[in-house]
Amino acid sequence: MTESPRPSLLGPLLPPFYCPLPRDLVHPEAKQVEARAVEWLDAFGLYPDPVERAWGLATHSADFSCRIVPDGNVEAVLLFTQWNYWANAVDDWQDSGSEEVSTAAVIEHGARLLRTIEDPGASVLPAGAMTAALTDLVGRTHAMLSPHELRRFVEGTRDWLLGAAWRAARAEARTMPGLNDFVAMGPLANGTRFSLTWSDVARGVRLPADVLYSPALTALTDAAGLIVSADNDLFSYDKDDHLEPREVNLVNVLAHQEDCSPAEAVPLAVALRDRVMVLFLRLRAQLEDGADEELRSHLAALGHYVAGSIGWQTRAPRYASPRNRYELPREDAVFAIRLADAPSVTGTGAPDLPALASWWRLVRG
Repeated sequence: MTESPRPSLLGPLLPPFYCPLPRDLVHPEAKQVEARAVEWLDAFGLYPDPVERAWGLATHSADFSCRIVPDGNVEAVLLFTQWNYWANAVDDWQDSGSEEVSTAAVIEHGARLLRTIEDPGASVLPAGAMTAALTDLVGRTHAMLSPHELRRFVEGTRDWLLGAAWRAARAEARTMPGLNDFVAMGPLANGTRFSLTWSDVARGVRLPADVLYSPALTALTDAAGLIVSADNDLFSYDKDDHLEPREVNLVNVLAHQEDCSPAEAVPLAVALRDRVMVLFLRLRAQLEDGADEELRSHLAALGHYVAGSIGWQTRAPRYASPRNRYELPREDAVFAIRLADAPSVTGTGAPDLPALASWWRLVRG
């Protein structure tokens, strides 16, 4: 990472990332998508001043969206991008550490947001720029998505908000969860299904419900979510390392459990993450065997989600020049990441975590 005023508690370099998936794929209309998304943000006045605007754009939400969905309908990718800018503004409020961001406030806002997505005319959110922008997003989302796709999107949003509320509750209680609880509930805050819905919409993939919600594909989706969550906990660690009590993330959960420093917990986090990556690759290959074109496209999208998230976070000023160290984001800030040729662990069987055990039972051989 570029030089920062305060060193990272994780050490000078992030650990190598094991990710044998196609990397650096970006939607060919990425620049157009970014320009149109920023124009939309400014039209709604989503950011109250130039400083907040700079930090909002530092999320590089357009880059994230165009790496997660590196091909497909540009209007769908644009709408997904605008949702991500909006959601990151909500995420920053949830992670601000402000006394007003109680568990009750997060739950109250989440319930009102969900009702607004399901019923745009419900009028349960206060007037303001965020609500005006949301109203526009919801209206265009209803117009673009089929009823089944809209239900998937609502479920993905509910995952995100439920995970955020659970993390807020743990922070408010000033208790660090155990590892099994964290891997079961922590990754929900990523909104994995929120993102994957848009990937399928943009690429015209419509899996039958009994395929989409099959045990194996459900486990594969959850495994992808845990990998991306673990990676995000490494990339974003510095952004939140000033909070007290400590941020609920994989590194801090392991540091608390093992009574060690965050830096000493990193290899433990990577070992678990790599074990799940091996499971993800094996289970995805199993599902590809005999799959039709639509399922293969969906399985490829899961790979884009995992690998694209690494590519995005490597270059996002939100993480590489975090706000608790810089007055303004640095556009030239990047992480000097390394890629691993093999997982960091030799044992790739199920970890001793009941919340994950069922995933390994689905792998043949």
